[in-house]
Amino acid sequence: MSLPSVDADESREPSLDLTAPVAPADLSVVICAYTDDRWDDLVAAVQSVLDQSRPVGQLLVVIDHNDGLLARARDRWPALAVLASTGRPGLSGARDTGVAAATGSVVAFLDDDATAAADWSQRTADAYARGPVIGVGGHVEPRWPADRPSWFPPEFDWVVGCSYRGLPQTAAPIRNAIGANMSLRRSVLDAVGGFAGSVGRVGASTAGGEETELYIRARAAFPHGEVLLEPAAQVLHRVTPQRATWRYFVRRCYGEGRSKVEVGRLSSHDAALASERAYVTRTLPAALLRGLVSRDPRRGAAVVIGLGVTVAGYLRARLSQ
Repeated sequence: MSLPSVDADESREPSLDLTAPVAPADLSVVICAYTDDRWDDLVAAVQSVLDQSRPVGQLLVVIDHNDGLLARARDRWPALAVLASTGRPGLSGARDTGVAAATGSVVAFLDDDATAAADWSQRTADAYARGPVIGVGGHVEPRWPADRPSWFPPEFDWVVGCSYRGLPQTAAPIRNAIGANMSLRRSVLDAVGGFAGSVGRVGASTAGGEETELYIRARAAFPHGEVLLEPAAQVLHRVTPQRATWRYFVRRCYGEGRSKVEVGRLSSHDAALASERAYVTRTLPAALLRGLVSRDPRRGAAVVIGLGVTVAGYLRARLSQ
């Protein structure tokens, strides 16, 4: 896919109305799935959208190159648009397939193992009324397999695809939304060319960053617009037992470091690391102090290890590049 440069010239900013009001009926919701192992999660995710207190305009289920799952989903939801991904294998290609079929003025993305609160559609739509808005992200709450692991720092909940300590607690501008609960105006997606297929998750890999790269590109193309975090637009994201482990924690941190290099290659390394600098200098020192006085001394160690492994992944990828 050929993507526009992020070095935007404001004089050439596309002329789009980023203040147009949005209603829940204007939302096209895209849920992408790739494995039968998360079938029950997918059913719950779809049902949570169907059960919204204010109905969305369109719900699209995109199956990422799994013919058996595609047939099963079409049999389960004959009245819904269940699509086979027409892109390359991976989340970016599946999301682009959903965008191409979306008819709403806003395209919202929900993970197949996340369930939306009953007022999610209304809260998301309302956030678009807060000035010139490119896209909106919401709060992603982890649903642990049992109790939260005592060693797992809340500042690292991004490891399991959830909102982490350090994010704004009230509506505020951010660089990018978390992929499990994000949305953008359809006109913006059309203008910037969709997701970059060279970055992001394929299957069960620990790579990421496709939403970060897209939002960076969108903000560069529309410098007068904002990406907003609306914590009141909430989803619950299931954490599998395999992800609540030290092994996954380390793998995901390393994968995130490597992903930042690819995001930086497509946009700029300054943009790719802008939020991370504040995170490292403000959020993590406080996390380390909390970890040191925690009842579980492993929490402090997790902060140090998580940061070190992420940096190692980043440096290794930079050297390879």
